[in-house]
Amino acid sequence: MDKLVVTNLSKNFSEIGILNDISFSVKNGEFLSILGPSGCGKTTLLRVLIGLLSPSSGTVVKDGVDITSLKPAKRGMGIVFQNYALFENMTVLENVEYALKHNSESRSTARETSLRLLKEVGLEDELNKKPRKLSGGQQQRVAIARTLAVNPDIILFDEPMSALDVDTRLSLRDQIKKIQKEFGSTMIYITHDQEEAFAMSDRIMVMEKGVIQQIDTPMNLIENPANEYIERFVKDNIQKKIDSLIKYASK
Repeated sequence: MDKLVVTNLSKNFSEIGILNDISFSVKNGEFLSILGPSGCGKTTLLRVLIGLLSPSSGTVVKDGVDITSLKPAKRGMGIVFQNYALFENMTVLENVEYALKHNSESRSTARETSLRLLKEVGLEDELNKKPRKLSGGQQQRVAIARTLAVNPDIILFDEPMSALDVDTRLSLRDQIKKIQKEFGSTMIYITHDQEEAFAMSDRIMVMEKGVIQQIDTPMNLIENPANEYIERFVKDNIQKKIDSLIKYASK
């Protein structure tokens, strides 16, 4: 069953097309990565999906309901940013509790829910620390727990690991996949890292200059590239990633 259906979506800035007639769907419980170089439109697409930007044309439908014009808080989506976006004056526990305490339906269970989620992401011993006392990977796990706390239908990730070292990225990757399996979450993951996308995704959508070049399983992208761009972008960059990992391991 389709959880999200995007149809003929375009976004222009000063008559410059950033997204050009994009159409795709995401199945319930699917992990979809949106992969592409800087400037290809993937972050703009994420911001349209979450409601931070309005499209120039096209529709976004979730669970059969047109949400194109809804405010972010009404879309049933959560987002994990690259820069964590934590409150520096709050503890780990307070950061996760914050959204719940401002919702009358979840206020009474805010502490219980927050403690459970922080245990799920392995931060039960860091509850009273401020974000500055945590590593980058730990801060990102707080951000993930905070997003899970509001029980979103879809979780969006905006290059969440780009500022982390290799070992932390590998650990957090496993954590995200564990969370997806446990919660049955639908996840849309923005990245420019091919190796990361291929390791985590059910399907990958490759973009170039605001256009979808191919959306397929990782194996089909490798075995049946839709065009020369896919073949060059995917294979060449995967080889670069492999070379980088070999270099890192040899240090």
